[in-house]
Order: sequence, then C-alpha cells, then structure tokens
Amino acid sequence: MNALEQLKKFTVVVADTGDIEAISKYRPQDATTNPSLLFKAAQLPQYRPLVEEAMTFATANSPEGAARTELFMDKLGVNFGTEILKLIPGRVSTEVDASHSFDTEGTLKKAKELIALYAKAGVDRERVLIKIASTWEGIRAAERLEKEGIHCNLTLLFSFAQAVACAEAKVTLISPFVGRIFDWYKKSKGVADISIDEDPGVASVSRIYTYYKKYGYATQVMGASFRKAEQVLMLTGTDLVTVSPELLEKLAGSEQSVTPRLTVESARAADVPKITLDEKAYRFLHNEDAMAVEKLSEGIRLFYADARKLEKWAQTTLSKANAA
Repeated sequence: MNALEQLKKFTVVVADTGDIEAISKYRPQDATTNPSLLFKAAQLPQYRPLVEEAMTFATANSPEGAARTELFMDKLGVNFGTEILKLIPGRVSTEVDASHSFDTEGTLKKAKELIALYAKAGVDRERVLIKIASTWEGIRAAERLEKEGIHCNLTLLFSFAQAVACAEAKVTLISPFVGRIFDWYKKSKGVADISIDEDPGVASVSRIYTYYKKYGYATQVMGASFRKAEQVLMLTGTDLVTVSPELLEKLAGSEQSVTPRLTVESARAADVPKITLDEKAYRFLHNEDAMAVEKLSEGIRLFYADARKLEKWAQTTLSKANAA
C-alpha cells in the first residue's frame, strides 16, 4: 500500500478542496471547503450548472442587492457541498462568513440558514459541519448550535486555550492549523526550515490530541493547513487530517511505511493536568500565546478577504445574469 492508503487505516482523511474531480480521485472520508476554494472551483466550466442553479435560487427567493448576493453565495456553497457529499461517505464542512467571527448571534443565524439550505437540498444535518472561527464568541455560538443538533468545525485554532474551550463547549470537531503555526515559528526564528521532530505545528496538535484523549473529551481533532507530507504522517493516529490535493498526490505516490504516532493508550498514560476556562481565564491564556493571537487575527482577516473576493465575483455574476 502507498502512504495514503496506510494513513487511512489509522486516521480519517479529509480533502481540503472544492474541486469535485479531486475528491472523486482520492476518495476521502470527509471534505471541507472555504470561500477561496469555492471561488476557484466556480470559475471552472464543469461546475457552471451549480453556479446557475444558485443564481436562479437567489433571484427567486431574495430581493435585489446585498441580500440576493448573500443568498447566492450561501446557496453556491451548499450546492458544492451537496455535490461533494454524493462522492464521500462522511461529512462536508461549510464556512460561516468571517464577518461574524466576533458575533455570536450572527454566527447562530448564518449557521441555521446554511443548515436550512442543506435541508431543502435533501441533505441531513448529520452530514454537515458548520465551520466557525475559534474566537470566544464563535465557541459560544458552536456550543448552542451543538445543543440543537447542528454540528460544528471550529477552525483557525492555534492555542491550547482555544482547544480546551472548544472541548468544554462539546463541539464536534476542531481544526488546529499545523502549517500556519509552522510558518510563524519559522519566520520568528529566521530559519529556512524546522526539522520535523521539532515542528511546533505538529507538537501543538499532538498536545491537544493527548489532552482530549486523556480526559475523555468527545471533540475530534483534525490537523489542518499542512505545508508538507511529513507533517501529515507525523500526526498519524489523530482523529482526522484535512489535506490539499497536492499533498494527497504526494502521499499516494509514496511507498513510505506509515505507523501510528498518536494513540489513545499513550494519551491516557500521559501526565498532563486538567484545566477549566471561563471567559477571563480563556482570554488571558490565549493572550499569553503571541503566535496564536497573531495568527488568529491574521486568519480572520484572510478569511474575510477571501469571502469579499467571492462576494465581488457573486455581485458581478448576478449583474450579468440580470442584464441578459
């Protein structure tokens, strides 16, 4: 078996792409999308029917202007998610606009709107994860959504404080960003690379996994934002990993032997203290991690910029359709 096939024996592999053809090729368990991926995929001619259906839906169900553009973007994401679910046995993650990152009520409203669109498309909510930024406000929204049976993927997770708060909120899944942590420390140290054994992104996910399994939290850990295949393999045994098509191809082309690096047994034997965080303790502990503070803020800005790029394209697309 190649490295990807071996990895799948120990860890659920998620495709980090909106490219339906790539998902069809690599057959992951789950998939996740974001505005940047949707923007790229929507330009391709083979996905034109999904775009046109979203335009028709938005035109029929919303007045002109910002509301119609917003509905078009939401429906487009749901259309891609629905098509992806035809190819995979698991779940698809669909993102709440980053503009709601510090707005608990806004996040709740948008999450419920997305779930309603999936329901209209005949997709059960059990197959959908609502992707939310791991701010204190986002975590509180996810806690309430989970109680209503709407499952959440907490993204842009960089600090141990974020991970603990998510577990205590009983969210379904977290996405700690291995590659972006790696990038920050590489820049901070002024080095061209960091050895895989000292990789801070890998170490962060390993710490979170150990803590969760040690104390029996049900929240799943999904390593994300990988820069190299070695980072993925160093987390073999974690609940899930979300991987780009480029790295999936590298893993599929490798014959490297793959064995679990993380296990429940080793986690349970670890000597790590349990902590509990209220809002004050969370904010202080998160603030102590300079990397996490910087990368969370930057990540929200980048996600917001990606969403606005998709929004601008959506406005242009709708205007052309209305003029035709």
